[in-house]
Amino acid sequence: MGFQPDTIRRVAITAFEAEMNIVIYTTGGELVATIQEDKISISAIDSGPGIPDIKKAMRKGYSTAPDWVREIGFGAGMGLPNIKQYSDKMTLQSKVNEGTNLNFIIYTRQ
Repeated sequence: MGFQPDTIRRVAITAFEAEMNIVIYTTGGELVATIQEDKISISAIDSGPGIPDIKKAMRKGYSTAPDWVREIGFGAGMGLPNIKQYSDKMTLQSKVNEGTNLNFIIYTRQ
């Protein structure tokens, strides 16, 4: 579709971080992308444990990752902060024991 390298980079970073959160913290979920000429919208939806304190989870370096995740080089507490930094718009809703719904948009810079 002719997207600029910066747009592709931002989509790759944000989608990767969202996908890793689903893989690490839940037993399943989905990542859905809607690609349009002017924007790429991504939703990450899961029925995992939910995020008890979103404000804390948004702080750089805060992580609840288990040891096995840290041992393989992940769990540095940069997932949600990176999604916020590299997207143009982000909304996050989460309910403990019910799951998380994360939506973000990256506007294309043509």
